[in-house]
Amino acid sequence: MTLAPIAVALDAPDLETAARWAALVTPHVGTVKVGLELYLRYGPEVIASIRGASGVRIFLDLKLHDIPNTVAGAVRAVARLKPAILTVHAAGGPAMIRAAVDELPEGRIAAVTVLTSLSEADLERVGLAGPADDAVRRLAALAVGAGARALVCSPREVAAVRAEVGPDVTLITPGVRPAGSDLQDQARVATPERAYADGADLLVIGRPITGAADPGAAAAGIAAALRRAVAAGRKGA
Repeated sequence: MTLAPIAVALDAPDLETAARWAALVTPHVGTVKVGLELYLRYGPEVIASIRGASGVRIFLDLKLHDIPNTVAGAVRAVARLKPAILTVHAAGGPAMIRAAVDELPEGRIAAVTVLTSLSEADLERVGLAGPADDAVRRLAALAVGAGARALVCSPREVAAVRAEVGPDVTLITPGVRPAGSDLQDQARVATPERAYADGADLLVIGRPITGAADPGAAAAGIAAALRRAVAAGRKGA
C-alpha cells in the first residue's frame, strides 16, 4: 500500500503521547511533524523516540527566523538529527534562507510564506501589502530564488504558488481539514482532496487525526479518501 502524502502534526502534551500517535499513524502516512513546543520541551530525544524502528520521515517545524549567521548555527545544530524537512520563515530574507539551505544538504529547507492562522485583516495590520495570495507568491518566489526546495502555504494559495514556482518545488499545506471538521485556529483552509488537486505535495493534518478516539483509524480513513480522490482524478485526466 502506498503511504498517503500526509504529515501528521504530533502536537502532543508529552513525549509518550507523541510516540504513541506516531506508531499508530505511520502504517498509513509517510511523514510526521514535530513542532516547536514539543521540540523545546524534549529536545533531540523526541526525534529518536518518534522515529523509532519505523524510520518515518521527520518534518521538524521550528520556523527559524533570525539573522543568517544565527539561523545557520541553529540548522547546523539540528542537521545531525537528519530531518527530512526543516522550516524557516521566508520573511527572514534570501540571505537567511540560503544560510539554512547550505547547512542542511541532506534535507529540504521549507520556507514558510504566510501562516495559515492569519486572515486578510491580520496581514493588513502587520503591514504585508496586498491580499494573501499576492504576499504568498512574492515570498515563495523569493525563497525559491534563495535555494529553498520546499514551501509552506495555505491550501487557498497552493494553485497560485504552483504556477509561480513550477513543478520541482515541494509544496506543503497546513490548514487542511476534512469536510465537516472544526476549523479551530486556522483561517485559510481546504479539504485534503481539494488541496492535493490544486497541487500540494504534502498535506499537514493534526487535530482531525490526533484528536480522534482512534488516531490510527482516522489516519487510515483520511488516507484512503485521498487515494480514492487521486485515482479518480487520474482516470478523469
